[in-house]
Amino acid sequence: MAAEIAEPALRIVGGRPLRGTVDVSGAKNAAMPCLAAALLGDTPSQIERVPNIADVRGFCKMLRELGASAEHDPETGTVSVAVASAEHLANAAPDDLVKEQRASILLLGALLGRGLRHVESAPPGGDDIGARSLDILLDGLGKLGATVEETDAKRIIATTQQRLHGERLFLNYPSVLATESLILAAVLAEGRTQLINVAQEPEIVCLADLLNAMGARIAGAGTSYIAIDGVDRLKGVRRQLIPDRIEAGTLAIAVAISGGQATLRGVTCDAMIGVSDKLEEIGVKLVETDNALAVLPTPPLRATNIQTMPHPGFPTDLQAPITALLTQADGASTVWERVFEDRMQHIDDLRRMGAPIALRNNRSLAQLRGPAPLTGRAVRGRDIRAVAALALAALAAEGESRISGIQHLNRGYERFPDKLAALGAEIAHVP
Repeated sequence: MAAEIAEPALRIVGGRPLRGTVDVSGAKNAAMPCLAAALLGDTPSQIERVPNIADVRGFCKMLRELGASAEHDPETGTVSVAVASAEHLANAAPDDLVKEQRASILLLGALLGRGLRHVESAPPGGDDIGARSLDILLDGLGKLGATVEETDAKRIIATTQQRLHGERLFLNYPSVLATESLILAAVLAEGRTQLINVAQEPEIVCLADLLNAMGARIAGAGTSYIAIDGVDRLKGVRRQLIPDRIEAGTLAIAVAISGGQATLRGVTCDAMIGVSDKLEEIGVKLVETDNALAVLPTPPLRATNIQTMPHPGFPTDLQAPITALLTQADGASTVWERVFEDRMQHIDDLRRMGAPIALRNNRSLAQLRGPAPLTGRAVRGRDIRAVAALALAALAAEGESRISGIQHLNRGYERFPDKLAALGAEIAHVP
């Protein structure tokens, strides 16, 4: 019999309350759209506070393969991006890199916006959390003047005969990536573009602020209506990413589930209102100060009901972590995943650790009752947030857990195990 090949994993021993202070990284979900925006500048840009994660490294590699320079200094968190001219850009990133992350589709809008007449892309990859249609984006690009087709091999080909033109677009769903991609395509288009029913996430505002600093004319970012007046050129700038609200929420839940007390530095509390309100409803004590969030020792946690929605609703990216927290809450809770139909894959592993959870409504609705005594187990996360959730559950579990699938965690969190260790968690990499 062939020897079993062991995956790299995290070994976590539960029962250690987290205490101390930790810094929150720049936002993963803002990094890739802002790096794509840097392709539109006639002069170099420097994007600061960029997290040193696998998705960023892969995106920078795509930019280099396209013909741009994109150097990430992991010590300072600064990525410098420069493009000699549109003529120096390739019309497609390598398929293997595109299939590693969903954000690769941003390059479609950015390259068309920069003036390339023929752009191609393989189907973008990313976490396997359910169907994520590109129809909203592709239809929007078509209305801006591109001819878009998907080949039998699902390859996306977009061509234009002239400069893109402004148009009034209604999005059938407030997709984040579609909103960002259409902004990238429209800022250098001719005339006014109106985007209606768009995503309102803080990362959209971060992208618009960057582009406006480059010379774009974007109004309404952060609301459901964005107006863009096309300009003839954009210049490079130096800007800093916003804090990662998903990492901040994950760390706050980690402190709460461990029964500890810690301060998260570098947090924009306004961007976390929906998350903070739910945590306080559960019984987590939070104190907001300038650019910091303190998580204090909590009374017994209380059950509640959660449903994920587009911003400003509860974020789908924190559904798995807060489900882990609710296993320790007193009473019956429900968690309804309304954004992605297959994002409850962590539930089976939480049940293996001892959480009594029932799945209903085609595995999109979790019903659980706590507090549940969890026991350390060998479990495997299947996407970024699922791995984080299992690590949080391990903090509250009795004994030792081994969490595999950490290649997913490394795509979305910067030095997450190190940050937990700095707060006192007993956590180590198992090669």
